[in-house]
Amino acid sequence: MNLKRMIVLGLLLTGFAFSASANPLPSLGCWWEDPTTTVLGFFGTGEPPIIATNVTAPDPVFEGDRSLRLEDNSPSGTPQAFLCYIWDLEDGDQVTAWFMRYDDTPTGAPSCRIWGHWNDELPDNPDGYSGSAGGNSDYGADEGWGLLEHTWIVEGGHTGLVIEVRTYSGAGDVVWIDAFEVFTPSDCVVQTPEMLVVSIEAQSFGSLKALFR
Repeated sequence: MNLKRMIVLGLLLTGFAFSASANPLPSLGCWWEDPTTTVLGFFGTGEPPIIATNVTAPDPVFEGDRSLRLEDNSPSGTPQAFLCYIWDLEDGDQVTAWFMRYDDTPTGAPSCRIWGHWNDELPDNPDGYSGSAGGNSDYGADEGWGLLEHTWIVEGGHTGLVIEVRTYSGAGDVVWIDAFEVFTPSDCVVQTPEMLVVSIEAQSFGSLKALFR
């Protein structure tokens, strides 16, 4: 565990012990250190629209020993890979997420954005779609590792949000993703490829239930 995450964890535990408010819970996410971990799902043309692979060096790795390799397998459009599904949201809730992405070309494709869509359907089903939630129009650095981040404000009665990597490239083009983190309200449910966190309440450390996959 690096120093940044140790500091965040210390602040988190302090918040559980002394806070009676519904604070956001930091440092949920996915780092792809489990070799069986890829993504929650896809959208787009192609079978599958994106080929997701858990890789090690010599593929680019930002943190730890592994990262997520996304190869465009779609004949058209902008295919999407799902990194996180959050539900039990309410209007006014705020969700912030970021990830590191690696591009091996100085200009043009491949590229990607952090994006999202609303999903108000059954829990634990990231394939539902209730409209675009938008995202950040920034593609990140032209070459090498770059940070992509965005904050969503829940509105319109939506109760679920799926966070995506949306790729803008051609078939066979590749981007790499690592160090995905999401900050959510403390009373919602968060599903990533590595974990499902249920009923997070800042009032009591004992109410944190994490089911690791």
